[in-house]
Amino acid sequence: MYYACDEHIGLAIDMTVDEQEAAPIVDKVKEEQESLSTTCSFCENEAIYSINP
Repeated sequence: MYYACDEHIGLAIDMTVDEQEAAPIVDKVKEEQESLSTTCSFCENEAIYSINP
């Protein structure tokens, strides 16, 4: 699973498709997860999306 900001959402989707050979499930990070300061898997920005295989 990846977490992504607006800048890296495309990269996270591409990497998941390459790894899993299937379309990922993209969800917005829920408010309770935001309070945990979830960061993007590719930079230090706040994550907006979670990408699940």
